[in-house]
Amino acid sequence: MSKPGLMPVEDALDQLLAMANEQRLPDSEPVPLNEARGRVLASDLVATLDLPPWPNSAMDGYALNLADLHRQPLSVSQRVYAGLAPDALLPGTCARIFTGAPLPNGANCVEMQENTEVLEDGRVRFLQPLKVGQNIRAQGQENRVGDTLLRAGKRLGPFELAVAAGQGMTHLPVVRRPRVALLSTGDELVEPGQPLRPGSIYNSNRTLLDHWLRELGCEVIDAGILPDRPAQTRLKLEQLQVAADLILTTGGVSAGDADCLGQVLRDNGKPLLWKLAIKPGKPLTVGHFGTVPVIGLPGNPTSALVTFGLLARPYLLRIQGVEEVMPLSFTVNAGFDWAKPGSRREYLRVRLEGGQAALYPNQSSGVLLGATWADGLVEIPENSTLRMGDPLRFIPFSELF
Repeated sequence: MSKPGLMPVEDALDQLLAMANEQRLPDSEPVPLNEARGRVLASDLVATLDLPPWPNSAMDGYALNLADLHRQPLSVSQRVYAGLAPDALLPGTCARIFTGAPLPNGANCVEMQENTEVLEDGRVRFLQPLKVGQNIRAQGQENRVGDTLLRAGKRLGPFELAVAAGQGMTHLPVVRRPRVALLSTGDELVEPGQPLRPGSIYNSNRTLLDHWLRELGCEVIDAGILPDRPAQTRLKLEQLQVAADLILTTGGVSAGDADCLGQVLRDNGKPLLWKLAIKPGKPLTVGHFGTVPVIGLPGNPTSALVTFGLLARPYLLRIQGVEEVMPLSFTVNAGFDWAKPGSRREYLRVRLEGGQAALYPNQSSGVLLGATWADGLVEIPENSTLRMGDPLRFIPFSELF
């Protein structure tokens, strides 16, 4: 059970996805295949070609009609290469054929060259038993005209784009990119390349989230760094809501005097959720400013990483029409003891070593370096302890990115 007053992770995710379902992007655009990777298909891809478009050979060898096998050795009446249309097979002969080449009319079997003997006069003897259809890829074996190959809402990767190319497609209709205004807050933040002031730090969250958003197919609006001033915060949100589908912020969402972004959202916007039973990332804030959704991530780098990966990422995929938004995970064995139960669900940076999850020694939410060492996150349920070897849910970083 979660700590009283804190929202369970599942409830927060359900609310975010419900909000996303109401705000799915309606617009689409055609893009060339070489620009479509990572985008989301806007309408079903339906086959216009049988694949293969004709029966073809799966082997280098000889095509024949089994009814002629008793006449062997058979003379070779033609050579059939991939990309060439063959003549009909002459009765009582075979055809030298190569992988991918169309099957001559009249042939109903292909024997691989390794199971044949070529005599001095060029005729061919077949050394193994044969059957109809052997080593032949039938027309439409992969798909038939009218088959739905890819459903709308599919994220396009190399495999999906290759399927489209196999149908002769040069462009695909994709959901337009979500426009995400990325805003950093905090008097202590300085952009890389600028001199550090006393008490200031460089802004690493901007770089992390900018790359992550682009990997998710988003158009990023760089909203800069905002000081901890309520009036400036309200004005900035008012400006950003004009062009953005989502305002994504880091910092300013906790309960301190300087954490004004969360307060402005609660006072002037429509808050949906605040304070989750998650560690790191408890201060995550979600709501609306005007009509535009706002997701306020915590400022600590690992808190931002965890909450973006587990909560903001599914939201951004769903508004693009993706149904399967949760990362794949699997069970691993703990390579460590966890003696102190927590009231919040914890996500720890681990690396897989010898079939077990090895724990990064510094799990502070302010330490980002552990993410470069780790392979992913393990989930420690609320109020749980662990012994070495106990099963854990593991979420690879490769799934989140």
